[in-house]
Amino acid sequence: MRKSPISLFSHLTRQRLKSSAPLLSRNYISDRASSSSSSPLVSPTRFRPCTETHGLFFKSSQFQANPSRNMNTLVERSPQVSSRQRKSMEKSELEEAFESAKTSEEMLKAFKNMESAFDERELGLASLKVGLKLDQEGEDPEKTLSFATRALKALDTDDKPSLPVAMALQLLGSVNYSLKRFSGSLGYLNMANRALGRLEEEGFDVRDIRPVLHAVQLELANVKTAMGRREEALGNLRKCLEIKELMLEKDSTELGKANRDLAEAYVALLNFKDALGFCMKALDIHRQQLGQNSVEVAHDRRLLAVIYTGLEEHEKALEQNELSQRVLKNWGLSSDLLRAEIDAANMQIALGKFDEAIDTLKRVVQQTDKESETRALVFISMGKALCNQEKFADAKRCLEISCGILDKKETVSPVDVAEAYSEISMQYESMNEFETAISLLKRTLALLEKLPQEQHSEGSVSARIGWLLLLTGKVSQAVPYLESAAERLKESFGPKHFGVGYIYNNLGAAYLELDRPQSAAQMFAVAKDIMDFSLGPHHADSIESCQNLSKAYDAMKSYALAIQFQQQVVDAWESHGPSAHDELKEAHRVLEQLKKKACGTFANDEHTTKALPLPQTHPSARSS
Repeated sequence: MRKSPISLFSHLTRQRLKSSAPLLSRNYISDRASSSSSSPLVSPTRFRPCTETHGLFFKSSQFQANPSRNMNTLVERSPQVSSRQRKSMEKSELEEAFESAKTSEEMLKAFKNMESAFDERELGLASLKVGLKLDQEGEDPEKTLSFATRALKALDTDDKPSLPVAMALQLLGSVNYSLKRFSGSLGYLNMANRALGRLEEEGFDVRDIRPVLHAVQLELANVKTAMGRREEALGNLRKCLEIKELMLEKDSTELGKANRDLAEAYVALLNFKDALGFCMKALDIHRQQLGQNSVEVAHDRRLLAVIYTGLEEHEKALEQNELSQRVLKNWGLSSDLLRAEIDAANMQIALGKFDEAIDTLKRVVQQTDKESETRALVFISMGKALCNQEKFADAKRCLEISCGILDKKETVSPVDVAEAYSEISMQYESMNEFETAISLLKRTLALLEKLPQEQHSEGSVSARIGWLLLLTGKVSQAVPYLESAAERLKESFGPKHFGVGYIYNNLGAAYLELDRPQSAAQMFAVAKDIMDFSLGPHHADSIESCQNLSKAYDAMKSYALAIQFQQQVVDAWESHGPSAHDELKEAHRVLEQLKKKACGTFANDEHTTKALPLPQTHPSARSS
């Protein structure tokens, strides 16, 4: 999604352009107002900018007045016009032509005419305005980059922070993002952020700083998301919301969209609990300002359904989905409506209503084009329902139809196709068709490796390949996939995310199978630390990671440590009460074995190390 850049400017006394018409517009270049209504849930691309301009005008002094404007009496006395006056008048006319330009073509033509009359320093603000206009259109990023570079060079002459310099840095960050030069983009945006911080410390009017700061924070969120650093991007999005809350009325629809953006970011991190509050706030604002039957409310409800699904509150999810469908139907948004109906079928499957889901999907498939991606999604969900009914032959036929459609879409929609392949692989996995599942996931990985902004998805797919290889006994092949997944997902979701813990646990299991108990113990220790932090020490998977750590020390014949961690396992299962009777009994048995080994009465151990399956996600959030 293209995000409009900022075009908020002041008149500066250092420049020698005329005061009657400011060279640069004081308002943001407006974005497409309808962009949010057509955006996908949990978008992997750019977040939307603020379009409100309350309190955005600068209060700086104006450009230096044109000297010729004070020469009226002299002109009246003499028809002769000096060379200096003539040149000043020509500049004034060029400025007026530039100011009146509306399209990028007109601006470029006017700018070209100005180049012969103004020096490079005088053209700094004009270069910035042209660059921002080109960045808004997004058609020629290389040309945008040249203007942004010229603007920064002309404006940043004394190493002192100024708003135009910060804006030039933001523009350079934006265009480098468009060119997929993410590291360069991040550098410029961090410089802009620091410059704005210095301006605020020096007492610059915060009402002028906030709009630019919002643009910088939003772009930082976009870049970090593209780099897979989603946990950090979430922090930038929270700052964006805080800035908007200071700039906008509390019931502004723009604020509603900002809350929904933040909710989508939490969903992408599988943090449905925190997403819920922000989504509810967005819904309240949009319902109050736009009414129950607005498109924004429909999108809020659809996201809310995804969140409730993630929280395993499937009845609530289905209710929100149905409310969303009514509005989408009234507005004639057929494409969004079909996707919502597919979501509803997936919710019915989660509730065990397989026949209802199949009936829903049969209605939807009749409304899709033969070779459309939507039709492929219908057959994926149909396959899932049939698989749950153990009609495996019919399920496989549905999945084969879907793959046949998707195969032709790989170059057109690589991200969507990759997500679909990943979903299909899960269906084959549930049917114990592991080789087919692995083959599809490798095909998915090949698509994602070409997309630098999909690092988080690449990590998730690598983790699943590694787990399946481990499950099928191909341990040595599993290790590089798991190692790659751990590094990528740490960057994407943070080092303490529970998904990273599962990967380290499986890496430990692989190392133990390869007779590398010391490496295994290190991995299990990291997994236990993450699980205890993210899930709590008494969660079943946290207990399993502790059990595995005990096994690793057992393999190393470090029985004292093995007994210590096994005792923690016993204590944790005891806290579960009668429901964990069998688990507690087994934990006590292993503990007694370890004590006998420590006394030299046992030579070998029979119990095996358990690899943990990766957590499943709802289809709407599967790109995470």
